[in-house]
Amino acid sequence: QVQLVESGGGLVQPGGSLRLSCAASGRERFNIGIMAWYRQAPGKDRELVARIVPRATTMYADSVKGRFTASRDIAKGTAYLQMNSLKPEDTAVYYCYGQTVIGTVAYWGQGTHVTVSS
Repeated sequence: QVQLVESGGGLVQPGGSLRLSCAASGRERFNIGIMAWYRQAPGKDRELVARIVPRATTMYADSVKGRFTASRDIAKGTAYLQMNSLKPEDTAVYYCYGQTVIGTVAYWGQGTHVTVSS
């Protein structure tokens, strides 16, 4: 089992920055291969924001390229999403996703709210 816990969300003004963290715990946390960030805005479907694949280039949604940076500290079992130049349309609940290498089991965090508003 793996537990993913996000933190770092909040209210920020347009143009501001936030850093989200996703801490993995549980017996299988070192079996996590792919990690990703998704978001879901009110009334919209959940969408992929960034995907971190071991030994590959991190993939970003076009809407966040050049503004968001996803990273991962394997030793700490933590993933990060640095969000700069935030826009009102970035307002959403942000979810952390992890997938194990063995068994390809998917896990989701509970989500953290990000609100971009003046």
